[in-house]
Amino acid sequence: MQIYIKGHGLHVTDAMRAYAEEKIGHLDHYFDHIIDAHITMRTERNAQIVDVTLHVRHYIIKAEERSGDMYASIDLVRDRLEQQIRKYKTRLIDRHHRGNGKLESETGSAPPPDTDESPRIVRSKRFNVKPMNAEDAAHQMELLDHSFFVFVNEETEQLNILYRRKGGDLGIIVPVL
Repeated sequence: MQIYIKGHGLHVTDAMRAYAEEKIGHLDHYFDHIIDAHITMRTERNAQIVDVTLHVRHYIIKAEERSGDMYASIDLVRDRLEQQIRKYKTRLIDRHHRGNGKLESETGSAPPPDTDESPRIVRSKRFNVKPMNAEDAAHQMELLDHSFFVFVNEETEQLNILYRRKGGDLGIIVPVL
């Protein structure tokens, strides 16, 4: 696994770099399909923040933790990533044991009942998407009281997803094909 470390408005000391490489590099023992890890360290007010993005085959695993100490933040983010990797591996194993993710109608037999509390797809919905600008989409999302809204951007004629971020601001996901 390649590890890339950078500081955002912060000088990353050799000791911090070595500690982060050791702790995040240890995740490779839990799951050997991690391609690389991007670690960003920064400070905001009194908080020491560590943000880690792991690239794993077809997925990205991301975690961010903050505390009063950079080393404690590294430990917290490592623990969180361990949980996410365990959850990811469990899903891979479950999918493999259920006939490679095929539905009941495809395999001819019912899959075993879920023993963990992982989210399941329980509903599928179809709806017309209308061309509109981002401001109109934000207004429509507010009217519907949803946390996301799918629309066709009238400027780019591409499918976009508007979503509410943790702080209450909005973000737009623009797929790149």
